[in-house]
Amino acid sequence: MARNQNCCSSCSSQLGEWVKGKVIGSGSFGTVRLAMNKASGSLFVVKSAESDAGIRALENEANVLRSLNSPYVVRCLGTRLLKRSKGEGTLDVFMEYMAGGSLSDVAEKFGGALDSGVIRLYTKEILHGLKYLHENGIAHCDLKCKNVLLGSNGDIKLADFGCSKRLLNDPKISNGESMHSWKSIGGTPLWMAPEVLRNEGLDFASDIWSLGCLVIEMATGRPPWNGLDVSNPMAAVLKIACGNEKPQLPTGFCLEGLDFLEKCLERNPERRWTAEELLNHPYISGKFSTSSWKECACSPSSVLDFRIHEEGYDSDDSQDEFPGRNPFSTRLSREKNRMVDNDFESSEDWITVRSI
Repeated sequence: MARNQNCCSSCSSQLGEWVKGKVIGSGSFGTVRLAMNKASGSLFVVKSAESDAGIRALENEANVLRSLNSPYVVRCLGTRLLKRSKGEGTLDVFMEYMAGGSLSDVAEKFGGALDSGVIRLYTKEILHGLKYLHENGIAHCDLKCKNVLLGSNGDIKLADFGCSKRLLNDPKISNGESMHSWKSIGGTPLWMAPEVLRNEGLDFASDIWSLGCLVIEMATGRPPWNGLDVSNPMAAVLKIACGNEKPQLPTGFCLEGLDFLEKCLERNPERRWTAEELLNHPYISGKFSTSSWKECACSPSSVLDFRIHEEGYDSDDSQDEFPGRNPFSTRLSREKNRMVDNDFESSEDWITVRSI
């Protein structure tokens, strides 16, 4: 497909002629396809939407990304709007291709959960991305493993800005957005901060809560709030919003990691640490004792650690620093296969609510 046919919106000139490939992902907005530049052979992705809600979300994402330039944020290469009869149309947003896919894909391919050292590395990269966003007045609003992408060289980038909000006035923005734009919110409920679910307001601290949920997701291979009653999802969401509990922390996590999660999952948003503060936390900076680091093993060191085994970690992986160990997975495939399927645990059943 040539890029310039029926094009009613700007498209980056660097794309030239291109062809659309197979679908590699889908979401509440539409589909994601791999594409190839016919002149250079380079790959990129095309996010497409046809519904009114999907087009609004993609337009919001493109508008946000055009104002950003960071190695920790996926790049937007251009847009194209194809208009058809009866006012219908398709919006395409062209973005850089991240060969590793999402962190959710990576975890699934490496046994379900990620190694403690890899979690620390990825979390640090995500924090750099959040720090950049927040300094530029943007809240991501839908941070989870599915919306963080991995490059082939291990680089981590934040993606899917369809729910993002600009919380600070910016003289470069002329569409009237302001810090009150939180009144129309979106996101995925199990990763959303309690104050957002209560519709009390959105702040940068809301992303920090979601980051804590994302770290739990990387460590356990499951969505946060795994222990909630699954019989009534709406009641579960109300419990998150109005209760006093926090998501269950991963067993076997090091003390610094648990403290890091406590700083993220503080129910009072005013007391949550900022992205900049968390970058200096011992769990991220690595400034902690050797004995404490050894406690980061994500598996039981003896038969007395039965609670860890029940969570799906295998006792054969107790030496976290063993050089011959798979650096990505802390859970064997057979453990994942033994898990009982649970609709409530699947992030596929908790759709992203987009309200732009």
